[in-house]
Amino acid sequence: MAWVAFDRTIRQAERFRIKAPLKQWRAVRERIHEQVCRFGFNRDLGSFVQHYGTKEVDASLLLLPLVGFLPPCDPRIVGTVRAIEQQLMRDGFVLRYRTRTKGTLMKLGEGAFLPCTFWLADYYKLAGRHQDAENVLKRLLAIRNDLGLLAEEYDVRSRQMIGNSPGALARRARKHDHQLV
Repeated sequence: MAWVAFDRTIRQAERFRIKAPLKQWRAVRERIHEQVCRFGFNRDLGSFVQHYGTKEVDASLLLLPLVGFLPPCDPRIVGTVRAIEQQLMRDGFVLRYRTRTKGTLMKLGEGAFLPCTFWLADYYKLAGRHQDAENVLKRLLAIRNDLGLLAEEYDVRSRQMIGNSPGALARRARKHDHQLV
């Protein structure tokens, strides 16, 4: 997100012709990009990782192509999405990251993180995987409550919403509902 902050600030300064140290900001943006690509990508896994020095993936990595850090079809992104699909998907929903508690992958009460599942649908759409995107969105829309709301998490075992119920997720689901009809 540090890269995003510099990238968006540079874009806005250029757009509105604001006097700013653009040369220095571009250099910082480029250094951040190079560092993340060098230390945040694990060649053995073929995937970006949660943080430098780990072999774990995190679903927030789905944001890399969504914010324009790398194109959706870049092999490093494709490998990262594949790792997320293999390691973090449960019954078609995406966990934020893996946690280990007494031999299990999820802490008691921790479920799939629905914003990450929306990010996966967005990635599929960007990558031209339209049917996969539609399938994910249909799965998300199917679990809405009687008011059309989604919580931040979903327990795939009990098939219940858990965690907070932010309204932003409900608006996001309704927006996608139009696109499926």
